[in-house]
Amino acid sequence: MNSETPEAKAVEAKEMISRVRTLPRALRWLPAAVTVALVLMTLDYLFNIGLLRVITGLETQFYYAVVALLLPLVYLLWPASASGQDKPVPWYDYLLFVATAIVSGFFVLNAEAILERGWGFEAPTHAVWFSYAFWILIIEAARRAGGWPIAAIVAVFSCYPMVADIMPGPIQAFPSTLEQAAVYHTMSTESVMGVPLQAFAGLVIGFLIFGVVLQKSGGGAFFINLAFALLGHVRGGPAKVSIFASGLMGSMSGSVITNVLTTGVLSIPAMRRIGMSRSFAGGVEACASTGGVLMPPVMGATAFVMAMFLDVPYAAVALAAVIPSVLYFLGLFIQIDAYAARHKIEGLPEAELPSVKQTLKEGWYFIFVFALLVWMLLVMQREAVAPFYATALLLVMNQFSKKHRWGWSEVGDTLGSAAKLFAELIAILAGVGMLVGALSMTGLSGTIANDFIHLAGGSVPLLLIMGALTSFVLGIGMTVTAAYIFLAVALAPALIQGGGLDPMAVHMFILYWGMLSFITPPVALGAFAAATVAGARPMETGLQAMRLGSVIYFIPFMFVLNPALIMQGPLWEIALVFCQAVLGIILFASAMQGYLIGVGRLGHSIAVEAVTRTLILIAGLCVAIPGGGPIPFSHLQLLIVGVAAAVPAILLARWSQRREGVQPTVVV
Repeated sequence: MNSETPEAKAVEAKEMISRVRTLPRALRWLPAAVTVALVLMTLDYLFNIGLLRVITGLETQFYYAVVALLLPLVYLLWPASASGQDKPVPWYDYLLFVATAIVSGFFVLNAEAILERGWGFEAPTHAVWFSYAFWILIIEAARRAGGWPIAAIVAVFSCYPMVADIMPGPIQAFPSTLEQAAVYHTMSTESVMGVPLQAFAGLVIGFLIFGVVLQKSGGGAFFINLAFALLGHVRGGPAKVSIFASGLMGSMSGSVITNVLTTGVLSIPAMRRIGMSRSFAGGVEACASTGGVLMPPVMGATAFVMAMFLDVPYAAVALAAVIPSVLYFLGLFIQIDAYAARHKIEGLPEAELPSVKQTLKEGWYFIFVFALLVWMLLVMQREAVAPFYATALLLVMNQFSKKHRWGWSEVGDTLGSAAKLFAELIAILAGVGMLVGALSMTGLSGTIANDFIHLAGGSVPLLLIMGALTSFVLGIGMTVTAAYIFLAVALAPALIQGGGLDPMAVHMFILYWGMLSFITPPVALGAFAAATVAGARPMETGLQAMRLGSVIYFIPFMFVLNPALIMQGPLWEIALVFCQAVLGIILFASAMQGYLIGVGRLGHSIAVEAVTRTLILIAGLCVAIPGGGPIPFSHLQLLIVGVAAAVPAILLARWSQRREGVQPTVVV
């Protein structure tokens, strides 16, 4: 048996995935100082305070300043190769740190000239050379923070405009010179300074700070304890705790890996204790953490970029995500309950669980702050400043808590953690911005959309399948945000124009399918992180996660075919489609585990169980998938087919139970 504690395994997993190295003692203050400077600058910009107008007075100058603060840190925090993680910072990384600060600082100082003198179209020679250096430094920073796949994709696409005229017909476009490409990438508002960076600077910074502060102030522990107090004693309780805790924590941290390593260190050992296998426990945590990132109100950086692309308030994106995330967690909950019932796995003894009253007494203010954030997002629609108000309130209230009160060490740790998160994201977003810039420079985005429509022959189902596969494949090689941005530019127009689909539904569809790589082998980063904590085999955990989260493969098709599932449409239709989807998800998830609430085990022999589970699976899909539109059947017809499949399956299961002398179990 492995003697390592779950916390030690979590730290090991985090270090293995992030590859961040420890700075020398003389420089450990730097990330915290960068975070303080970034927060002050962002507050001045968003609240229009005017104290730092020399930097924040001009929008593009503020964006350049954000990059200038964060991008140099990448060269200190991430080594050139994995082997350098435990070694001192080499001389050439100090040199790259200084070079990045100087180069990005040049653009901060000259932001006004870039705008007023039109340097984005024709720049002086020295500015062009700075553009070359900026281009190279961004690609290398993206490689260190995001890995080789994203760096390779960014490098190839950012150079594409120079060879666009010699490409094959479908991807042929007007060429640009090296100088034109460099200037466009670094000085236009369509590339590095484009939508990804604008979303980060205008929206994401505040929410990331809120997530880090919430985690460091004990919010994660509070939500886990509350979940254990409410659900720990029920059938399969610790696994259901994982859903509740990871769903709440993930919606605010916006990171699957962070979520796994925060809640998983407590939920996974508890699942093991009640008799669940290592791989099943890891799979549950991976699925719950992935779903947390898709759950409002925060969701993650990608949702903010989506709001910018759609030109809608972030609250509209959060509202659209409510029903799909509820359906996903419902499917996961039903599978866990069915697994626990089938294997007779009980919950933890109530005497060992925390008290609901005591837990709420110690951490009620976390719920209050959470409610304030939701109110400011959905009612006041102040998404840019809402997380700053929520963070300020949380910090003040936290100091009145004897248990969670901060000292200077906690302040430094929080600021340092935030800086690492910011630096990683800015490197990736700046790189992905060049990818979008290349498509914009050549006009290829419209061409790709037309090619997709042509290949699909105008068939909406085929367009959706092509979109799903493309999103999934790109989600494997790139971060979710990077994959989403590329597809939002290249694929979304094809689905919207060629398929006549709702824009919000299409962008949500792309987001969901891009997330699937976290629980789908061979990559399954979320599942592999959970496997490290659980001490399970990574691939086995990935397959368990894929099975447990199987409903997520169908939910995007459900809401893109009927936007009522993303709150688009009359209230009666939203209610009808939602109720139908709930019933379908329950049947589908029950079939995956071979146990249906109110019926019991779906057969006690291989042949009977195969037939009953197949019929229940078909029934679930028919009931859940909305009829009409591209689907050649109506709601009623699909419902009739679903009932026709479910009734004989239930009767057959009951017959099998009577034959074995088994009584159905109905308690959840």
